[in-house]
Amino acid sequence: MVTIVFDRPGDFEACNAAEKWCRDRGISVGEMQGPAPRGLLVGDFWIAKWRNLNAAEKRALNGRMTGDMRHGPVTITFDDDEYGNPVGKQHERRATA
Repeated sequence: MVTIVFDRPGDFEACNAAEKWCRDRGISVGEMQGPAPRGLLVGDFWIAKWRNLNAAEKRALNGRMTGDMRHGPVTITFDDDEYGNPVGKQHERRATA
């Protein structure tokens, strides 16, 4: 499991940084829905709001984006690594960009 935390001051700054990080790596981000998680998939996909994903679709995701999208921090969690490759232990890092 890989966890990356984006914590930037300002409205939506942490969310925008997390979205850019994903976009730069070819990772699609699900639609925003209040406090609900946002799905992450490696590749070019449109991902529905969390409430509109069924259980099988949620299991198929590579990861999730969670947190306070307006004020931060925002956390990206991948079940494998950020490219869908299995990893043996949990890694956490803070985004610096």
